[in-house]
Amino acid sequence: MPWKASSVMEERLRFVARLLDGEAMSEVCREFGISRKTGYKIFDRYKEHGLEALSDRCRRPIRYANQLPAQIETLIVQLKADKPHWGARKIRELLVRRLDGDIKVPAKSTIHAVLDRHGLVKRSGGPRHRARGTPLSQGTLPNDLWCADFKGEFKLGNGRYCFPLTVTDHASRFLLLCEALDSTREEPAMTAFERLFRERGLPLAIRSDNGVPFASPNALFNLSKLSVWWLRLGIAIERIKPGHPQQNGRHERMHLTLKKEATRPPGFNSLQQQERFEAFRGEFNIERWHEALNMKCPAELYTASPRPYSGLPELTYPFHDRDVLVTNCGRLCLHRKKINISAVLAGQKLGIKEVDDGIWLVSFMHYDLGYFDLEQRTLQPLDNPFGPKPVTHVSATTSAP
Repeated sequence: MPWKASSVMEERLRFVARLLDGEAMSEVCREFGISRKTGYKIFDRYKEHGLEALSDRCRRPIRYANQLPAQIETLIVQLKADKPHWGARKIRELLVRRLDGDIKVPAKSTIHAVLDRHGLVKRSGGPRHRARGTPLSQGTLPNDLWCADFKGEFKLGNGRYCFPLTVTDHASRFLLLCEALDSTREEPAMTAFERLFRERGLPLAIRSDNGVPFASPNALFNLSKLSVWWLRLGIAIERIKPGHPQQNGRHERMHLTLKKEATRPPGFNSLQQQERFEAFRGEFNIERWHEALNMKCPAELYTASPRPYSGLPELTYPFHDRDVLVTNCGRLCLHRKKINISAVLAGQKLGIKEVDDGIWLVSFMHYDLGYFDLEQRTLQPLDNPFGPKPVTHVSATTSAP
């Protein structure tokens, strides 16, 4: 399981960090309960191959800037303090000379990402917008926040499974959508959302869990094509913490009522089941009062969004050097070299800007995603703007500033 692989890698990182601090191999091995032979094997692998050697599973690009041992990161920051006018390229060369081949030195883009995270990178040509995480907002007015989820699948009378896609307005509790789908695939979900957007307009934010199709566990920042589409429409993403369904509590309570009143017994086929969902939706919105709404029904409080759906707006990057399209396989091409970005951004226009000699910043809308250099050709991501940890909120817009 992923958490085990992550735990093993963290243990190895701590082991290597202790050795880099100058502690004796025999002492560190004794504390970690391993033989000196195993200890030397781990350390030799690290010196030869860098951080990749410490991971048992390498199915996605390792985010070196976020996984460097603290000693290496501290050394990079200290070198920058000693040489404030030096960029990542010169600092890397200094690291190569100081470490004298004992340890694999990070790439230029990795070093630049470390400096950026510590606020040691200056940019010109426009305001700086670092990607920020989205907190769980209050959603006090209709269409401030919609909550989306798939209620647990159940078997229809004909033996096929039904996957109900549900969407509610957080403030009014209005049940906007209850669609009987045959899977959790992105395409039917996007079709259902498009119909909903045309009918009700666009919300400011949508809250969901971290499962498909709202998120992709192996993609950049766990984005999915559905969530990228929401961002393009100016809809902010909110994600609850894994294992904390209470953060979507109002929606979950609606699911309990839905299950009791509209799925027992289930319809024979998806058409019959959809009919039951529509009947439930009408009753829930028009006839069912709520104590939390001062004994009013959701329909008495909900009004359609003033933000109409009119397709995707154009993306522009006036403060970047150029625009590039991500290929179908998730790459961008520059100087006849292919740089891996993410397949979930296929077909999207990104802005790139050379911020140091051979180091490029990549942005999507107003989100700075990370850096790459033409030697490593892999994106070194910045902090995850779409993780569950609440930080400063940034509303989505249609173009880069």
